[in-house]
Amino acid sequence: MDIKIKVNTRGSERLIVSEKDTAMAYGSGLVPVFATPAMIALMEMTALKSIHDQLPEQYTTVGFAVDMKHLKASKTGAEIVCESELVEVTGRKLVFELQVWDDEILVGHGTHIRYIVDKSKFLN
Repeated sequence: MDIKIKVNTRGSERLIVSEKDTAMAYGSGLVPVFATPAMIALMEMTALKSIHDQLPEQYTTVGFAVDMKHLKASKTGAEIVCESELVEVTGRKLVFELQVWDDEILVGHGTHIRYIVDKSKFLN
């Protein structure tokens, strides 16, 4: 595998918190605020999309580990922005640092590890 992914690649994704994104909908809590599992999904999606165009068509990345903190609740209707930066590439291993913002308030941050895989080999 000779795939060159650029360290320091950045990504950004936005979402408006809806009922489907709440802790009540995910079953992870009993209040209608942005769910921690929804934040993790946003972090993974941001990391994935940030480097996707650097991969040959037959390759993708899969999530391996997430280490994050959810610092503050966000209500439905809030605009959430997730920012990622690829900080390490070691073979197939990609390490991302992520921050999640609600307006100008940091509501979450963490590290996410993904691995590059050949889609057909991975599915077999």
